[in-house]
Amino acid sequence: MFQGFKEFIVKGNAFDLAVGVIIGGAFGAMAGSFVSDIMMPPLGLIMGGTDFSNIFVTLKDGATAAGPYATLAAAKDAGATTLNIGAFLNTLVNLVIVGFVVFMLVKGVNAARTPAPAAPAAPPPTPEDVILLREIRDALKK
Repeated sequence: MFQGFKEFIVKGNAFDLAVGVIIGGAFGAMAGSFVSDIMMPPLGLIMGGTDFSNIFVTLKDGATAAGPYATLAAAKDAGATTLNIGAFLNTLVNLVIVGFVVFMLVKGVNAARTPAPAAPAAPPPTPEDVILLREIRDALKK
């Protein structure tokens, strides 16, 4: 049992999968930071100072304070039920960026893995009976 588990873990596929999951998690966090910290603030500034993380619709006022709420955090603190459109937009942009980068990585890896075209194979040697028949033909011509 232990030997079978050891062979599974040492096998390249399981190890590659583990490395991929770890790197994917780190890359996802980096892409999320890029979207929320680098990309969305200038986009919000272009759109009149809108903070995308604070775009929300209040579905039900909170128990401690009635709306309207200035920020999503204020609505959550009041216990309001909200529809978080801005958070969804951030996640959607994050997905598109991560999907595009993964597409480019897979495309690059597949291009690197494609073997070079093989040289054309040499024609097979002429069978011995054909060679003998040619010799007979040539002898008859003389």
